[in-house]
Amino acid sequence: MTQPMTARTAAPTTAGALSVAHGARPAADGASGVLSAFEEWVRRSPDAPAVIDGTHRWTYRQIGAAADEAAEALRDRVRPGDLVGVCLDRSAALVVTAVALARIGAVYLPLGPRPGERRTDAVTEDLNVRCLIGDPELLPPRHRSADRLELALPGEGANATATVVAAFATPAAAAHSAPAGAFYAVLTSGSTGRPKAVAVGEPALGGLLDWYRATTGLGPGDRQSLLIGVAFDPHLLELWAGLTSGAALAPAPDAVRWDSVVLADWWRTAGVSVAVAATPMAEPLLERPWPQDLRLRHLVVGGDRMRRRPGAEVTATVHNAYGPAEATVVATTHAMHGTDSAADTDTAPPIGRPVPGVTVLVADAGGRPVERGAEGELLIGGSGLALGYLDPELTARRFVPVSEGVDLPGVERLYRTGDRVRMAADGQLEFRGRLDDQVKISGVRIEPAEVEAAFEQDPAVLSAVVTAPRTADGRARLVAYVRAADGAGLTADALLPALRTWLPEQAVPSDIRIVGSFPLDANGKVDRAELTRRAAESGAPRPDGTAPDGEAPGDSTPGERLVLSAARDLLGRPGMSLAENFTGAGGTSVLAARLLTVIEKESGVRLRAPELLRQPDLRAVARLVDQRTAARQPAGA
Repeated sequence: MTQPMTARTAAPTTAGALSVAHGARPAADGASGVLSAFEEWVRRSPDAPAVIDGTHRWTYRQIGAAADEAAEALRDRVRPGDLVGVCLDRSAALVVTAVALARIGAVYLPLGPRPGERRTDAVTEDLNVRCLIGDPELLPPRHRSADRLELALPGEGANATATVVAAFATPAAAAHSAPAGAFYAVLTSGSTGRPKAVAVGEPALGGLLDWYRATTGLGPGDRQSLLIGVAFDPHLLELWAGLTSGAALAPAPDAVRWDSVVLADWWRTAGVSVAVAATPMAEPLLERPWPQDLRLRHLVVGGDRMRRRPGAEVTATVHNAYGPAEATVVATTHAMHGTDSAADTDTAPPIGRPVPGVTVLVADAGGRPVERGAEGELLIGGSGLALGYLDPELTARRFVPVSEGVDLPGVERLYRTGDRVRMAADGQLEFRGRLDDQVKISGVRIEPAEVEAAFEQDPAVLSAVVTAPRTADGRARLVAYVRAADGAGLTADALLPALRTWLPEQAVPSDIRIVGSFPLDANGKVDRAELTRRAAESGAPRPDGTAPDGEAPGDSTPGERLVLSAARDLLGRPGMSLAENFTGAGGTSVLAARLLTVIEKESGVRLRAPELLRQPDLRAVARLVDQRTAARQPAGA
């Protein structure tokens, strides 16, 4: 059963012909406490399931009791306002930790189960992190040898870890602390080469949760997926949406992230009724027959530009959501149904209108609204704004006062998104791209400068330039040009292991090119436009559709040609060979899911993610495709 959008989330008011729109007035309880809403469900429905992970279940009473125990263990060492880095995966242990930190008043900083050793070191040097909570074997060396406190957290479930500790290490003297009133903080990519952290207050998250519950009808008896990567800010939306609605959270096994078909199967077996998913994972499901027998009635999709609309057979309401972490996960949405007149088309849907409490402004360089139909930078204000970055100087640059002469009642500051948008006459926002060098890869914001700095940590690297050319279908990929220091014999394969300790999966370039020099522009600076052109040109197909170099051998099998062509296209590496490993060459979980989809579409062979990941190289993957294809053919064919 599809829940309709409520009156409170209908079209916002507009301001004449200028590109300004205000979300509806928030509900009266929009700023209600997030934690208090959970506590109310503990009192009202103590025996209702709060987390269902396969055959394992935890009630609201059990989650509350476990959180009490964890909070009591931490309380002597962790104070209200302290930053606590959480290195856990989606699990009951993660849920208990989030509740425990909220009860203490500490600031939840999700880093994910394997954030990368050097990245974690950089975070804990820049930020005043009181402790890290996670598997002691996966913590960075400085915390593995630090004072540790073992926590009695649930140890069952698909992503659970047997032992969890809080590891305390002395922060750097100049490290930034969280601002007063912070409920959580998340990392975003930093142009300085180090990640930056943005802090969000409880009222901002509470208002968003009010909208989410009203829009989806999430409540007792429902199951909310816990699917998003823990370091990605929509994770906060899905986690607290379940806990504040009386619904049950369903943590997704890690394998679900690699395969959209497996994801749909998991939605079915887990009985998920409301879900949040990254755009690159959800879109393949909209390109194939919609899975039957799903309880799923609302699917909130975000993190990347959406390129198609749901088909007529899609029974869930699909919400195209837009919002930077600096505006608390979701700022605007557009709801789509299979019955819409534009259903089942490849036209990109708009990013919609502002959610309650949010004001959006399409502005010129001076911060003044442009006329509707004109392009400009998207500025966001209202009750959904984050408190700011933990670095006050950065906050001052990106969170700006309303320009003189611009009338935005109730709005005192605006966040400059750096996104180029257009507001149509009906108030719908259309996403047009970025104004700066920042790009999105598989739904994650990436600053090329951060990737360059990660390369330059290696003493064998003199300098690096990272470009983001787009494929024919408009998707960005990262291509790195690296200059070696004198006498250093560099290879792409040698650079990758260290790079992965600094960067999240999506920020590792799919193509690394060792060069002797960079092209320069007329001012003597590195000609980034020329490097981007070269990267795009080298990845472009010839007029006959073949790759420009690295052709498959003439005696290659149909499976080898298919797998090699698809891998080259997805990774943007026309010279890739059958002897290379897909993930080792830069394949991410999202790209692996796309590779499986292409193989099935072109050959009819359905491989599972574990089969792909177990293969040593593309030739072995192709062998599976050829074997399955032969097995499906009738004898004598």
